[in-house]
Amino acid sequence: MKALTYSGPQDVRVVDVPDAKPADELGAVVQVSAAGVCGSDLHVYAGHGFSHDTGYCVGHEAVGEVVEVESEVRRFAVGDRVLLPASIGCAWCATCARGHVVACEHRREPWKEFCYGMSQRLPGCQAEAVAVPHADMNMLRVPAGVTDDTAILLTDNAPTAWYGARRARITPGDVVAVIGLGPVGQLAVQSAFLMGAARVLAADPVDHRRAWAVEHGAEPVDPTDPKASIKELTAGEGCDAVIEAVGADETIALAVSAARQAGRVSVIGVSRNGAFPFRMEAAQTKELEFAIGLCSAQRELPALISLAAAGRLAPDRLITHRWGLSEGPAAYAMLAARTGGVGKVVLDPAR
Repeated sequence: MKALTYSGPQDVRVVDVPDAKPADELGAVVQVSAAGVCGSDLHVYAGHGFSHDTGYCVGHEAVGEVVEVESEVRRFAVGDRVLLPASIGCAWCATCARGHVVACEHRREPWKEFCYGMSQRLPGCQAEAVAVPHADMNMLRVPAGVTDDTAILLTDNAPTAWYGARRARITPGDVVAVIGLGPVGQLAVQSAFLMGAARVLAADPVDHRRAWAVEHGAEPVDPTDPKASIKELTAGEGCDAVIEAVGADETIALAVSAARQAGRVSVIGVSRNGAFPFRMEAAQTKELEFAIGLCSAQRELPALISLAAAGRLAPDRLITHRWGLSEGPAAYAMLAARTGGVGKVVLDPAR
């Protein structure tokens, strides 16, 4: 089968790989109808922490049809239409049963992540088919009224955004800032309003991203001096809650500065800095609440699927480009350059 694989920094290629096969009696195989390219895939693309290993299939967002199930899969059958949460849990532990799969008691197992990790781990989802371990935990049936376009955003981007808003403890009437307006940030804007935010301030240096957020009711932050702009927009008070969706040192620092006295900061951007210079004294003086973590999509998805089915959440509007799997290298290059008004990129493995 065809798969998009990592060959080095800024080098992904479509190659032939062995057909997807279940690893054991708990597994299944899904024929992929749509695969998303996530902003966090750019860490792989740039070679951050992955440059010593090549040849593995990339991607962790997929929607498709179940084409094979093994003997211990109880909740799914061949022909079911499913989405694959980006987070991977097991069928054994109580923690995963509660949906908190990031804290899985077997998290060191080699099947723990689609793509992330090295080539001996689970292959990614940007392929014609994907093997799903512990399928009863790691597939969700897609309701008939939810399109593939919506479902692909529910695999990772929407759950991460909702998790970030939930961890920011947004309450009705809050003033919220969202820093970083890729698909996760855009969905964080929607999530903040769904949780009752009175105002959402949207910060990003890319013009079209700020414009999208404004279309969903947000107020733009001046990118030339976002710290001063947020201060002005809040009459010097700062924000009740801040959601950071980039993971860069400067944007995390901006989030901390943007929070008001006794405010809350929720970091969902992926940071690879092992020595972030956190201003502990300033945070303590402000009585700041600081939350950071990785999303367990399984825990967030029941609410999000209901919101999407009811039309309250509109993640599919973020899709700007659809490419064939064969065009994956060009899609990655465009997303990395943030050109062409790019938002969410979806790959079609049939092309």
